Amino acid sequence: MKTFAKYEIVGRVGQLKEGNGVLRVTIAAEYGRKDNNGDFQSKPFWNEVNIWNENVAKWAKENVVPGDLVRSEGTIRQEQWEDPTTGETRYGVSLSSESFDNYSNAIRRQMARQAG
Repeated sequence: MKTFAKYEIVGRVGQLKEGNGVLRVTIAAEYGRKDNNGDFQSKPFWNEVNIWNENVAKWAKENVVPGDLVRSEGTIRQEQWEDPTTGETRYGVSLSSESFDNYSNAIRRQMARQAG
């Protein structure tokens, strides 16, 4: 039996940041709800995904802008490291994107076909 740890996020892009051979993309998933008065209360939850594949990172830099609706799927890993200033063990989670789609691009293309 194959074992794995996987994530999927559909949300809006905040930032794209390059560094150390990786493209980091922040994505906001919306967990809004109505309050007791029936008013919608926004509650975005920000995640940062890492795109290591050079071709996918290049495509994302050329085709993704803040605000775009995207879908990212990939592996999730818990990591630990020693904090160099305090010597304490720190823990975090790494989201490595294996599939990255821009739904906003598809919508823009469809609208362009309909207009033309």
